[in-house]
Amino acid sequence: CTVKYSGYLGNWNKRFCSNRNSKYPRLMKLGKDITLLGLEIGLLSMTKGEAALFILMPEYAYGQRGCPPCIPPNTVVLFEVEVLDFIDSEECDTFFELTYEQQDRLPLETVLKVAATEREFGNYFFYKQHFKVAKDRYKRGLFILGRSSSSKAEQSQINASKLLLFLNLSLTYLKLERPDRALKYGELALELDQGNAKALFRCGQACLYLREYSKSLDFLARAQHIQPFNRDINNELKKL
Repeated sequence: CTVKYSGYLGNWNKRFCSNRNSKYPRLMKLGKDITLLGLEIGLLSMTKGEAALFILMPEYAYGQRGCPPCIPPNTVVLFEVEVLDFIDSEECDTFFELTYEQQDRLPLETVLKVAATEREFGNYFFYKQHFKVAKDRYKRGLFILGRSSSSKAEQSQINASKLLLFLNLSLTYLKLERPDRALKYGELALELDQGNAKALFRCGQACLYLREYSKSLDFLARAQHIQPFNRDINNELKKL
C-alpha cells in the first residue's frame, strides 16, 4: 500500500515520524515495511482514499521497551493515516514461493489473477514514472502466462491477458525511448487482435519515432479508420 502517515506520542504534542511531505510515498508491504501490529490491523480495515486516526495501546505499538530515544516504554501512540492506494498481492506472493512444477499445476484462474496483479504493480510504477520497474513487472506477468493451455477457451483467456501486457509494454518502451521494442510489442498485440486501435496507434508512434514514415502512416490510418474521432490518433497523423 501507499500511505501518508504521521505518528505522535499520546498527548499529540510530539510527532516522532511522518512522510506527509513526500510527494510520492513509496509502496510499502504489510508485515515487511510496516511491522507495527496496531498499524497493520488498522490499515487492513481501510479502503482506498480513506483517512483515519488510530490510538494504539503499547501492546499494539512499541511495547514495554518503547523505541529509544523517541518513544518511552509503555507509551500510547497516535497514528494519523490516509490510504492512497493498495494492491492485494497475497496470491502473487504465494505463487512465487512455489516450484515451477507446482505453478504449472495451479488452475488457470489463479494464474490469470497473479498475472493481473503483476500488471497492476506495473501500472502503479508506470504512473509514478518508474518505467524500468514497470517494464519488469509487465514482463513478469508475461512469463507467468507462458504455460501451455489445454483448450481453445483457456488459450483465449491467456491471450486476452497477454494483449493487455503487450499494449502496456509497447507504451512503456516508448516512454523509455526504445521505439524498436515498442514496435515489437505493438506487433505482438496485433497478432492477437489485428483490429486493435491502440496497438495500431502504438506501432504508428514507434514507426514515426524510427522515421519509418510510410509504415507509420499505414498503422495510423488503420487506427483512424477504427476510431475516426480519437484525438491522439489524429494529432499523431498531423505530426506525421
